[in-house]
Amino acid sequence: MDDEQSIKAIHRALDLGITFFDTADIYGAGHSERILGKAIGIHRKEVVITTKFRNTFNESMRKITGRNASREYIQAACESSLKRLGTNYIDLYQFHLGDYDPSKAQDVLEELESLVQKGKIKYYGWSTDDSQRAQLFAEGEHCVSVQHQMNVLDDAPEMIKLCEELNLASINKGPLAMGLLSGKYKGNSILPEDDVRGVRSPEWMKYFREGKPNPECLQKLNMIKEILTSNGRSLVQGALGWIWARNDKCIPIPGFKDPDQVEENASSMLYGLLEQQQMRSINDILTR
Repeated sequence: MDDEQSIKAIHRALDLGITFFDTADIYGAGHSERILGKAIGIHRKEVVITTKFRNTFNESMRKITGRNASREYIQAACESSLKRLGTNYIDLYQFHLGDYDPSKAQDVLEELESLVQKGKIKYYGWSTDDSQRAQLFAEGEHCVSVQHQMNVLDDAPEMIKLCEELNLASINKGPLAMGLLSGKYKGNSILPEDDVRGVRSPEWMKYFREGKPNPECLQKLNMIKEILTSNGRSLVQGALGWIWARNDKCIPIPGFKDPDQVEENASSMLYGLLEQQQMRSINDILTR
């Protein structure tokens, strides 16, 4: 990515009223945090910055070196993120190890509470797709969220129920199904080998298989495409409208590469939520 293009995109987001920015220390091996901090600049008090921790990595080599959730590492990771972001506090600090041993989670929670008391962070949450783990963290006084996978093709009813019961924000990663819901990929599309969705994609990459869109996902998308693009919406805007209509706890975090993508994402607000009848129709079509 071109850094100046990324900064322009963030500035365009600010112009359009976007105030919630999600990143992680591992994204770009620290580079994403540096670019976000540089772009936010004097607008720091106007936005919510959330970042994540779990991996040890070599920033100069851009290489993951391991995982660590010790109290000492959490402190060090937080200080490093603060420095890269150019800020003296993090609004929301998220545990990025979704499958971490629940029996050890209390130590992580206590260290995050310590960071709150020190003024390093305001709140924290767990980035996990497991509702039981999310419930463990929710016992903490300053736990306010869980980040989990959810989009119109991949609902998360159990997690949404938990967020309602415990008054947690549901931060939705993958709202556009790793780009599949952009509408630009067809059955014969082939992703580059070095793309996370490419032929060597990890096991969790459910929306793309062997470097191509997952046929099952494409079929589902084609079945509900007419609803998502109703009233002049693009597929992206329909997908975001579905999340907002799913529950008022939901906060989708669509990615972007340039100002044009930011504008398409932000324009979803002009269309608003899908109607409840449309939501029911999608559930009926997808038999869920």
